[in-house]
Amino acid sequence: METVQITINDKIAVVALDRGRSNPINHQMVKELTAFIKEIEKDDEVGGVILTGKQGFFSSGVDLIEVYGYNEVQVKAFWTDFFELQRVLISFKKPMVAAISGHSPAGGCVLAICCDYRLMAEGEYIIGLNEIPVGIIVPESIFEVYAFWIGTQKAYQYLLEGKLINVNEALKIGLIDEVCAADRLLAQAEKKMRTYMQFSPVTWGQSKLNLRNKLISHLDKDQSTTIDQMLKQWWAPETRAGLEIIIQKLKSKVTSVKN
Repeated sequence: METVQITINDKIAVVALDRGRSNPINHQMVKELTAFIKEIEKDDEVGGVILTGKQGFFSSGVDLIEVYGYNEVQVKAFWTDFFELQRVLISFKKPMVAAISGHSPAGGCVLAICCDYRLMAEGEYIIGLNEIPVGIIVPESIFEVYAFWIGTQKAYQYLLEGKLINVNEALKIGLIDEVCAADRLLAQAEKKMRTYMQFSPVTWGQSKLNLRNKLISHLDKDQSTTIDQMLKQWWAPETRAGLEIIIQKLKSKVTSVKN
């Protein structure tokens, strides 16, 4: 795999996003993550998955620079597969812990909230869902998963504001479960994973699916209408103009980092 690094040790698979400095999500990453999660769910030698990034970034979200350049067929395939990745993560029956190693806005936050438990490195990092300011329509499935963790009222307000929050506030509202030093992040994530893996995998896994039944049912629905709505807005002139401004800012940041 080119966008993720996999390490399996003592029945725990550590999946480290590994694409550039900030791990932006492109179609290849979506497909590779989906394929791995489907494969590892059937592997009895793996009891759980820790999803992490790299120092400073878990994931900066969807790679707007690349996805902006997709044609109509490519961008529809991307969003269709992104919904499938979310469905696969939510319905994954084994324990999955997010070790959030840095910034985690938008798509990065989506990956994190699909997990059972979230640890975040201490520091000046942000997390949250800011799709609306970017020009992306928020689908019902994203709202349902967000609300599952932080409550309906906050999810509603935060999504409509495109609010990004710091580590301490994320801990306070329940978006993350634990804050720890960056150099202890994976060790703490493994410790949490072991607490889950001590139980019968059948009992634990089926209970997880039962508790997530409503979330899973939302994601099992036909998403074609939602995707069509998103794509219509994606190609709207005002959205494209706004994305061009955002992309120019992103490119400037990349250039300044290189210099």
